[in-house]
Amino acid sequence: MKFMKLGSKPDAFQSGGADVRLVVSDLATDVIVHIGEVRFYLHKFPLLSKSSKLQKLVLKATEKGTDDVHIDDLPGGAKGFEICAKFCYGMVVTLSPHNVVAARCAAEYLGMTEEMDKGNLIFKIEVFINSSILRSWKDSIIVLQSTKALLPWSEELKVVGRCIDAIASKTSVDPANVSWSYSYNKKGVACTEIIEPAGKTSVAPKDWWVEDLCELDVDLYKRVMVAIKSKGRMSPDLIGEALKAYAVRWLPDSYDALVADDYMRRNQCLVETIIWLLPSDKSSGCSCRFLLKLLKVAILVGSGDHVKEELMRRISFQLHKASVKDLLLPAAEPSDGIHDVRLVHNLVQRFVARTALSHNGDFVEKSDEKMIELNFEQESTLALGELVDGYLSEVAADPDLEFSTFVELATAVPEAARPVHDGLYYAVDAYIKEHPNINKADKKKICGLIDVKKLSTDACVHATQNDRLPLRVVVQVLFFQQLRAGSSSAVPLTDGGENACAKPAQEQSEHCERRIPRHPNKLDKQVTGLSAGGEGEDRHVELRGSRNSFKDQVVGRNSFKDQVVGRNSFKDQLGGLLLQSRSRRIFDKLWSSKGHGENGKGSETSGSSQSPPSTAKPTEVKPSPLPPLRNRRYSVS
Repeated sequence: MKFMKLGSKPDAFQSGGADVRLVVSDLATDVIVHIGEVRFYLHKFPLLSKSSKLQKLVLKATEKGTDDVHIDDLPGGAKGFEICAKFCYGMVVTLSPHNVVAARCAAEYLGMTEEMDKGNLIFKIEVFINSSILRSWKDSIIVLQSTKALLPWSEELKVVGRCIDAIASKTSVDPANVSWSYSYNKKGVACTEIIEPAGKTSVAPKDWWVEDLCELDVDLYKRVMVAIKSKGRMSPDLIGEALKAYAVRWLPDSYDALVADDYMRRNQCLVETIIWLLPSDKSSGCSCRFLLKLLKVAILVGSGDHVKEELMRRISFQLHKASVKDLLLPAAEPSDGIHDVRLVHNLVQRFVARTALSHNGDFVEKSDEKMIELNFEQESTLALGELVDGYLSEVAADPDLEFSTFVELATAVPEAARPVHDGLYYAVDAYIKEHPNINKADKKKICGLIDVKKLSTDACVHATQNDRLPLRVVVQVLFFQQLRAGSSSAVPLTDGGENACAKPAQEQSEHCERRIPRHPNKLDKQVTGLSAGGEGEDRHVELRGSRNSFKDQVVGRNSFKDQVVGRNSFKDQLGGLLLQSRSRRIFDKLWSSKGHGENGKGSETSGSSQSPPSTAKPTEVKPSPLPPLRNRRYSVS
């Protein structure tokens, strides 16, 4: 911190009370200057020789026959006037960044110019400001902060503008050349230069100026940041980092402090200023988390729609980088529930619309000199799918969340964003659990969002034990889980010989795909066909144009029943796989119902106690011949 001493005489000012200041002298005082409530007992001669304003005021007081001079609008108040009075007496005066603005404004008001006396106070102060204050980073910030209490005088004297220009110019200096105080050391003591550890060269970071500017009031901070951005030397990332630091410094953490009546207007102004200062590049500069926090504060303090719209536009460029916690935005109205799901739906729609217009990938060259396209849009879309599913699982606990709002947000994500439906399944399950009064039609609709073929093994096991799901969904999950288990254990053979070799993996996957029903409505026919095929080991399917029977081609030397369900019935196979009571009950019920003949008598099923053995011989069902396996897609019926 810089200082400047003026005068050489010892300080003879003393306090005569709380509101009295007087000069100790052999001569009696002949004028009383009233500055607000403080009275100064002084002598006319030293004051009138340097101040044109006091000359006029003393002359008027003399004409009225009084020694009292009243000054109620002096900038700088009693402290500023005392500095000017001491300078008139030639006493020692110490100028510093904390009092220089008050002294400058008071000297201007009193007319202490070069016309009155050469080397007057205004000249001395200007030399100190230009030669010391504006060359010091820390002093410039202190002086700028003190100008707010002295407006409009400090603005008219261009003290504010000069400090802002000095600060903005210093922020763009190469950090390697920083040699002034810019921050605090680890012990919290202000330093006059960059502290370098012993034996190491300490280089100031690029954001060395960010923390110090946080001490400015919002109006001055706004002007400084505008000046920094106008120079065009600062990257958007640094601008964003500075704005984030300022928001952390001044925005309260607690909800009560944020919406308190005494600070509501200040917080609203602060948020709007930060948003106005955001970098022009909407895709960089500020993280998505920071933007979402600003949006949350803007909602709580009641900012205008234009402020929210600007934030939403910026967030839509990087929504995939957000977290579920960041998206938990409070609802503007209590009737809308706890969280503003419609606003998140709007953000998702904007993100999807933007990514749909961009299909150009970036190219990078690998070590093998091959160009590989990296589809960053696809990566962001996948991240969006996980984000939305996680968000749905979180907000599903809201009892006021409308069914239509949940479905609209779930369907706003493109199909490509969900290669796995585990997240969506758990979100739907959470919604059904928290809304037990949902009707059957809505439950069917919301469960229809789930593609059971895209569920993982863990999700399938959970679904088969889930009493909240409709029976049809559980049956679909069980069926596709059975197909998955069968395709992974069975190894098709190319012929029925002992030295037969296995089919290629690609043909195995194709064979597995043929067995998966293409539409859920075919599920009952699939289960019926499988049960009919498991009634007897002597039932075979003839296959035209093939060396071996359909039985031998699909399963080698085992029967079609052994291929699908092993050596046990289809019901026992499922029971051994899932070992869950509800799964057993479902398939027992299906098996018994599918086994009834035309006379209403149940057919015998292995391991089932639901229906007694039938004495009537069931009619043998012989399927029609089918084309060769390699050239067709078939389903068992």
